[in-house]
Amino acid sequence: MASITGSVEIEVRRPRRSVVAGVLLVVWVAAYFVLRGIGTLPLGGQETTAFHRWLTDHRDDVGQGNPLFDAIRLAVDHFVVLLQNLISQPSFDRPVPVVGWLGVVAVAAYVAWAFGNWKVALLTALGLGFVGLQGLWQESMDTLALTIAAVLLSLLVAIPLGIWAGLSDRAFKVATLILDLMQTLPTFVYLAPLTLFFAIGPAAATIATLIYAAPPAVRLTAHAIRSVPPESVEAARSLGSTRGQTLTKVLLPMSRSTVVVGINQTIMAALSMVTVAALIDAPGLGQTVLKALQTLDVGVAFNAGLAIVVIAIVLDRVTTAAGDRPWRTANVRRRILLGAGAVGVLVAIWFSRTYVWAAEFPSEVNIGSRIAVIASDVTSWVQDVFGGFTYGVRDVVTQGLLNPLEGLLTGSPWWLVSTVVIALAAVLGGWRGAVPAAVCLGLLVATGVWHDSMITLASTLLATVVVVVVGLALGVWAGRNRRVDIWIRPVLDAGQTMPPFVYLVPFLALFGTSRFTAIAAAVVFAVPVTTKIVADGIKAVPVATVEAANSVGSSAWQVISKVQLPVARRAITLAVNQGLIYVLSMVVVGGLVGAGALGYDVAAGFAQSELYGKGLAAGLAIVLLGVMLDRVTQAAARRTQNFQGSTNFKSMGDKR
Repeated sequence: MASITGSVEIEVRRPRRSVVAGVLLVVWVAAYFVLRGIGTLPLGGQETTAFHRWLTDHRDDVGQGNPLFDAIRLAVDHFVVLLQNLISQPSFDRPVPVVGWLGVVAVAAYVAWAFGNWKVALLTALGLGFVGLQGLWQESMDTLALTIAAVLLSLLVAIPLGIWAGLSDRAFKVATLILDLMQTLPTFVYLAPLTLFFAIGPAAATIATLIYAAPPAVRLTAHAIRSVPPESVEAARSLGSTRGQTLTKVLLPMSRSTVVVGINQTIMAALSMVTVAALIDAPGLGQTVLKALQTLDVGVAFNAGLAIVVIAIVLDRVTTAAGDRPWRTANVRRRILLGAGAVGVLVAIWFSRTYVWAAEFPSEVNIGSRIAVIASDVTSWVQDVFGGFTYGVRDVVTQGLLNPLEGLLTGSPWWLVSTVVIALAAVLGGWRGAVPAAVCLGLLVATGVWHDSMITLASTLLATVVVVVVGLALGVWAGRNRRVDIWIRPVLDAGQTMPPFVYLVPFLALFGTSRFTAIAAAVVFAVPVTTKIVADGIKAVPVATVEAANSVGSSAWQVISKVQLPVARRAITLAVNQGLIYVLSMVVVGGLVGAGALGYDVAAGFAQSELYGKGLAAGLAIVLLGVMLDRVTQAAARRTQNFQGSTNFKSMGDKR
């Protein structure tokens, strides 16, 4: 009978992941109304747990008196102080630094010219002159000294590690895992643990900065070494070159431009971290911005933030020009000009050591106070004219979206939230998403700051949704339109050079101190990286695929939704991942302007000794949130890619 009637194949289709996720969310909301307020693990701002008190009581037992940590702290302190004595602080029984402002400007411009071109040298001189006219010369030089110290120490470790990872497959795999973790952690996270070992001060700030800034140099150096054509390496070895000669004569010269990009990214990361490290008593512009934010003085914060932006632009342009400059020996004319320039620099240094007018930046012309007054006046005008609208937007979003989401996370029992999150992670990323989520959530409960963690998570999720929507729209537009990409790319690059502190200032003026202020700043902070990744993914879609869709009469929207977005799905999931990490970093920093939660806990731990343990636990909670969000989104991306590949294979089989 079976042979006559044949067999009937019944295909059982699994429900789509989006449907399962939707059902989980509906069940969660229903359970929330039944179990609301039970097992929420609340903890007041000044309250601490036994774990927090234990951390506070034993913080001096970790680093204090340890010969190794003391030696490192003293060495780094002496190095930082040496640089400050050279360019920023009075030293050697003199009322001025060793090299005054004229000498610093001359040296910086000469270096920019030697490694770049005359345009970059002019930009450098004008930029440094501008921060001096702002009345922030010493603060700027303190920031520059800490940045230089951190970058030099960071590169001293990062470049050899990058070379090792570039030459060894095993080292590359290990380095990739560690670097992925390091680059998911917000800036705040590096501060608290290092104060355990090196105490609060410039040494801990510098060490935190060099650790935070090292990953780009390691990653890009390894990538550059591994990207050198094998033919070039084989040719060098066939001529009898040793491993050292191959490295110095072939691999490093051919990797120069990419390595310089890594150095550029390290410098930008270091500048960003140095400003945030003001929380642990790092001197410089970060201190000025921090004090202004704490007193809600938008004018002073804007003036100092503008100085940070100028320094960031100068450092970025100099290193970018150095990477773009062709690798060739200078001709005779350029050598003569460089020699003459060096003589001029020495003369400028002599003047800056000999005459007060060349040592202390002239204070007669101080445009900084005027900039601060104008910024304050503009802020008042904006609040008077647009305050009703901006505050209205803030209130609508806060009450309509943020409060319900935050209430769902903080009002549900901790075990219910954990169960739903683990289930969602399993649906989206399989066991690779569920296991990290379960571990991180369990440790999050143990930190004792569950309630504040859920507040931070709510702001992060809401901001990420906005970032993804805006990043997708701009990325698709830029990826499909070359002219738009040319215009928007410099703006996005400039946005990624600015430290997080700078983003808070304009939004503080628009929305005041609130959770929404941190969310708005996080959106603007994260949109550039998301947009660039999406745009690159759209541009990477094969032209033949797009032309095939156009040839069958597909509309522009159909090409985008049915071809480009599905093909670029991997880039889009990476954009979501990076958007999440950037948003979390900024939301935490937003604790300084009313966002509260984990960012406030960390800052309060530095300011109040009795809350140090709670601040350290909050830093650990930020790490756990970052790792969980990163692992889940990466697992989802991997599973999506595998699913897409199997679907394509099946569809090909059906056609056959």
